[in-house]
Amino acid sequence: MKIANVKLRVISMPLKSPFHTHLGTVTEREGIIVEVTESNGVSGFGEGVAFSTPWYTEETVKTSLHILSDILIPMLMKNSIEHPKEASILFKSIRRNHMAKAGLEMAIWDLYAKMNAKSLSTVIGGTRAKIASGVVVAADSLSSSLNQIEKYLDEGYQRFKIKINPREDYRLLAEIRRHYPEIPLMADANSAYTLKDVERLKALDDFNLLMIEQPLASDDIIEHALLQKKLQTSICLDESIISFEDAKNAIELGSCKIINIKAGRVGGLYEAKRIHDYCLDKGIDVWCGGMIEFGVSRAHNIALASLPGFTIPGDISASNRFWEEDIISPEVTVEKGYVSVPTSPGIGFGINEKRIRELTQVEKTFKFENK
Repeated sequence: MKIANVKLRVISMPLKSPFHTHLGTVTEREGIIVEVTESNGVSGFGEGVAFSTPWYTEETVKTSLHILSDILIPMLMKNSIEHPKEASILFKSIRRNHMAKAGLEMAIWDLYAKMNAKSLSTVIGGTRAKIASGVVVAADSLSSSLNQIEKYLDEGYQRFKIKINPREDYRLLAEIRRHYPEIPLMADANSAYTLKDVERLKALDDFNLLMIEQPLASDDIIEHALLQKKLQTSICLDESIISFEDAKNAIELGSCKIINIKAGRVGGLYEAKRIHDYCLDKGIDVWCGGMIEFGVSRAHNIALASLPGFTIPGDISASNRFWEEDIISPEVTVEKGYVSVPTSPGIGFGINEKRIRELTQVEKTFKFENK
């Protein structure tokens, strides 16, 4: 694989409607689009999914741009690679910064698949022609939540995730269940609770939830194991799982019954697939979470979710869930509750260069010297 250049573009786009959690409200999304071009002119695309501020993880767009520009890309310049997993292994010498690593590593996966004239899904071992689609309801009121659920039901979504916190949980879920007693429903806490809230969390067993996602601290697996023993509802870990080792330890401790795998959170597709394979072997359900992504990351998520262990509908919604106009062509659509897995080479979507140019705030190009 002879890389000719890497281009980084920081883009920013307003959401169609605000995305509310107890940690804050997102109205504008920044991200980094990574383009890796081979000497024959073929390009692969990845997306750095860190947010503008460190509310989800410690990474931000600015820190990711620094790590990519000053460390990871120069490292790639000095080391030839034949397969994308070699990039993932190479980057392990740099601690954490998983979202920066993932943006570059996933662009290399797209390039590799295109060079081999295969879909990314096929290259990583995907088995599904279509994947079930779920959606996040992140509203600031009960009425807005109910309105969103009704709208998404009409659009065919197969699983609904509600953001909760100790100020708004039981009453919110009770009202949703009163209106929609049968929908597949889960709750996402984004680390809003502590072990002092055990009784409050046990009360949520009343609502036949698919899972409660990340109820306790974002870096914890020990207290989640104690909590899982007291709940009937399955705990799903998200922020706590940033590596294969985290997933293995959490499973061995009994910290969860489900894991949310986000390639952008764990450093890329190689690590995400390792976690998937281990969970499949251990009988742990997995699903693919979302990061309010642009279309490039969404396309990678579709390929990831085509792997056989992804048994729960993920947060892979249509492009128009967040954006007036996405950066890929065609845009992702949901048909009767499913997203089709592309069969064309790479991620299977073209890049809307005109749209990216309109959104670009910063652009950097790094030229490689191939000897």
